[in-house]
Amino acid sequence: MPKTPSPCIDVCKFKREGHCLGCSMTKEQKSLFKELKKNKSREAFVEMLIQQQDRLGKYSHWPTKYNKKCTKKKVKPVAAIQGLA
Repeated sequence: MPKTPSPCIDVCKFKREGHCLGCSMTKEQKSLFKELKKNKSREAFVEMLIQQQDRLGKYSHWPTKYNKKCTKKKVKPVAAIQGLA
């Protein structure tokens, strides 16, 4: 089974108090995601990130872009994102 892809959607502009404008991850969170090996850990990370996006606001563009990335990589998106896109 393919691994859950990174939540990064290739914007990488850290202008919102250290959070990326594209995905809401901080540089530290990006590094942490790369270290996650197990798919369940990656899925839990994406679910945490969705909650973070809700708190920060202005990330309504992300679910659609992330779904496209998952489709391209032939990976089923995390269940928490399916109602958002």
